[in-house]
Amino acid sequence: MTYDVAAVRSHFPSLASGFAHFDGPGGTQTPRPVADAVANALAGPLSNRGSHTPGERNADGFTVGARRAMADLLAADPGGVVFGRSATQLTYDFSRTLAKTWAPGDEVVVTRLDHDANVRPWIQAAASAGAVVRWAEFDPATGELTPEAVGAVLSERTRLVAVTAASNLIGTRPDIPAIAELAHDAGAMVYVDGVHYTAHASVDLEPLGADFFVCSPYKFFGPHLGVLAARPALLDTLAPDKLLPSTNVVPERFEFGTLPYELLEGTRAAVDFLAGLADPAAPAERAGADRGTGMSDGGTHTSDGSRRERLVAANAVIEAHEEELRRRIEDGLAGFPDVTVHSRAPRRTPTLLLTIEGRSTDDAYGFLAERKVHAPAGSFYAIETSRHLGLGDEGGLRVGLAPYNDAADVDRLLAALADFLKA
Repeated sequence: MTYDVAAVRSHFPSLASGFAHFDGPGGTQTPRPVADAVANALAGPLSNRGSHTPGERNADGFTVGARRAMADLLAADPGGVVFGRSATQLTYDFSRTLAKTWAPGDEVVVTRLDHDANVRPWIQAAASAGAVVRWAEFDPATGELTPEAVGAVLSERTRLVAVTAASNLIGTRPDIPAIAELAHDAGAMVYVDGVHYTAHASVDLEPLGADFFVCSPYKFFGPHLGVLAARPALLDTLAPDKLLPSTNVVPERFEFGTLPYELLEGTRAAVDFLAGLADPAAPAERAGADRGTGMSDGGTHTSDGSRRERLVAANAVIEAHEEELRRRIEDGLAGFPDVTVHSRAPRRTPTLLLTIEGRSTDDAYGFLAERKVHAPAGSFYAIETSRHLGLGDEGGLRVGLAPYNDAADVDRLLAALADFLKA
């Protein structure tokens, strides 16, 4: 299957600005069908969920449709899809809920490879419960977080392992199924940060081994909100703090206040757009093809097998496209002796962290931006990762690819970096 990147780019109005965007790990640009879906949801009748009025039915349809879409994307049960303001907020909420089941002396495992959103909530929840935090270390020379490194800090007191499926800073993709198997053998649950991973790989919840999996639609063309997926039966065992009159039905018991219905419709459209990239000439048409129906059933619709198949196919061609561009970048960087690439793991996303000998990467960021190349600098909340690499809190220059990047973007990046190194 061929990948027509020019056809894909045609659906992103923001690319008309002339910028080459390498800031995808912080959030992708938005295709027109997603923006239209959000606008149309707001422009039509919209109320709280119900079945009597058009506005109520629209809100319900958007919610059910978004649950179905995310279930197809993650190979999850729609009844286990929870929406929240962000992955950070969802992780804080679930850390507090799970901590209610911990006792003093219980243990929680976090890793140096993770975004702080999958570190600090667990450290703070452990402190409130009197639990002990154990650290799994990655090898800074290779960027690898091995199952053995996680296994070394497991014990019969381990209650939860929090681990990233892909580092948002250096791209490393740990062997999550092997890590999950070790954790489950020790009697622990596994909470996987899939925010960066979901933008670059096909997710299949069951073989991955995640008890909880979080991601953010704005990393894959959607609006700014967070999504958590888990087995409905597992969610039914948890008792979050909530308002007395709010429903106790799963998954709604974990969704506090009125949901952003227009963003849910945008999320549905983003998943459909992504599915349409298996046929890049027509993703806009696909983005409106799989809306959910307005049925108040708590999101228990079965998933759409054809959409799931298209998503898997689309991810395959996207991965191949991004891998080709990543190699093009790395080949170019090899000619810059002052540049160090800290993304070294064999299995990783198309995300590169660079430092430049004797030069500030923040200065490089500004220099590139003046030339309409957006590659930001920082540690991007992966502060433990940055420190473990010996980069302190400063991090480096992050170059992240998205499905709309092309060879011309890469060539502009390399030319601008060459000019910076000469300046």
